[in-house]
Amino acid sequence: MPELQRLRSDHALALLAFERENREYFARSVPDRGDAYFAEFDARHEALLAEQAAGSCQFHVLVDSEGTVVGRVNLLDLADGEAELGYRIAESAAGRGLATAAVRQVCGLAADTYGLSALRAATDAGNAGSRAVLVRTGFLIVDEVEKEGEGLVEIRYRREGLANEKGKRE
Repeated sequence: MPELQRLRSDHALALLAFERENREYFARSVPDRGDAYFAEFDARHEALLAEQAAGSCQFHVLVDSEGTVVGRVNLLDLADGEAELGYRIAESAAGRGLATAAVRQVCGLAADTYGLSALRAATDAGNAGSRAVLVRTGFLIVDEVEKEGEGLVEIRYRREGLANEKGKRE
């Protein structure tokens, strides 16, 4: 099982490789990050670390035994005891339960380390894998919204009672 690590500056090269290698795979289910993301990656990575240091976001990577990033799980816009959950797993690591395990672990960190009581998440209705991960980790559907001009439906989720996650991990 890969190790969940809080994002650090020395993850930059492995994270960039992860994003490049999986760009087409991710673009099948989420909007592409665009060429600027890759061209300005170093500055973006430093900005993420600054946001993390300020406490407004918490970023995590899943790192295998060889130091390869195989996933990321992020908590965005921490405020008022809540945050937005986002995650992605490498194509080569998909279907092995890594997303479910990592989201469960981050739910525990959200409560125990970051003092959060609830998380929000959203996914396209067509992203069955992501929907399954959210349901397996205790998120409930709160809304379905048609994305303006895209003809797609976004499903929004919420997970409360994060303090209860500690008992599930023990």
